[in-house]
Amino acid sequence: MPSKVSCLYVLTVVCWASVLWYLSISRPTASYIGPLSAPARKTVKAHKSANTTFSNIRTRPLNPHVFDFIINEPKKCETNMPYLVILISTTHKEFDARQAIRETWGDESTFSDLRIITLFLLGRSTDSVLNQMVEQESQIFHDIVIEDFVDSYHNLTLKTLMGMRWVATFCNQAKYVMKTDSDIFVNMDNLVYKLLKPDTKPRRRYFTGYVINGSPIRDMRSKWYMPRDLYPESKYPPFCSGTGYVFSADVAELIYKTSLHTRLLHLEDVYVGVCLRKLGIHPYQNSGFNHWKMAYSLCRYRRVITVHQISPEEMHRIWNDMTSKKHLKC
Repeated sequence: MPSKVSCLYVLTVVCWASVLWYLSISRPTASYIGPLSAPARKTVKAHKSANTTFSNIRTRPLNPHVFDFIINEPKKCETNMPYLVILISTTHKEFDARQAIRETWGDESTFSDLRIITLFLLGRSTDSVLNQMVEQESQIFHDIVIEDFVDSYHNLTLKTLMGMRWVATFCNQAKYVMKTDSDIFVNMDNLVYKLLKPDTKPRRRYFTGYVINGSPIRDMRSKWYMPRDLYPESKYPPFCSGTGYVFSADVAELIYKTSLHTRLLHLEDVYVGVCLRKLGIHPYQNSGFNHWKMAYSLCRYRRVITVHQISPEEMHRIWNDMTSKKHLKC
C-alpha cells in the first residue's frame, strides 16, 4: 500500500497541474501590484519569540516590518541546528521549480555529515486558489514560509527581509545562510566544501557572491528603474547579485535590524547592499557565482557555485549527469 505522504504528494501534483491549466485558459493574469503593497488584513500571529528577539531596538522604525507569518516552520531548527540554511525566493505558480530543487541540489539529505535545510519564501497571492494549493504543498513538505504581504516583483525586498527575520528568530545558531532564486542551479559540493569549508572556524560578518558596482538606472522603461527621489545618489554601494549570495548567519539579524531604520527600496539586492554599507560589511567578490545562463558542460559546471535561468527539466538533467559522473576527471 502506498504511504499517506506518497498519496498526498500525487494528489498535490495532480491538483497543481489542474489549477495551472485552469488559470492559463480561463483566468486573467493577476493585476499589477504597486510597490510595497500592504496586506489587506491580518491573519496568523507570528511566533512569540519573534517579538522578543529584536527588543533592543528602542527608536521608532523608519521601515517597520509589520507583517505576520501566514505559514511558518518555527521548529525547523529546534532539535538539530543546521550548518547551512538555504532561502529560496519563489512564487506560487512555480511548483515544478520547487519540486525540482527538492529532488536535486536542495535535497536536505544530500550531506550525511552536515545538516542543511531548504526553505521557500513567498508572500500572499491575490488568487485564493493558489494560496490554498501552496498551503496543501506546505502540509506535505514543511519547507515553505509566507508572510502576509502581497507577492509581487516590487515586494521582493520584503521577501528577503522575511527570510532574514526567520533565520534571526528561529535559527540564529546556524553557521551560514544562502539566499537564491528558484531558477538557479547550485553546485552544492563547491558551495559547502570549497567555499564554506566545514572543517574551518565559521566566519563572522561575512558576505559573498557576484559583486556589482553599479549606478541607478533612471530610465522609467527599465525593469531596474530607480526614481531619483527614492535613491538620489549617483552610485550604488557594492552589492551581490540577488540570484545567489552567501553570508554568515549573524549577518541575518544585523541586516534585519538595519532594515528597520533604512528606507525601503524595491530592488532587493541593491537594498541589501545599502544595509551592508551601513553595517560596515564589504561583500567579497567570488567568480563562482554566475548571474547569467551558461550552457551545460560537466567540467564547466564543476567549477561554479551558481548558474542562472535553469528550468526544472534542465535542473534534473544537470543534477543526474553530474551525480552519475563524479568518478570522471576533467
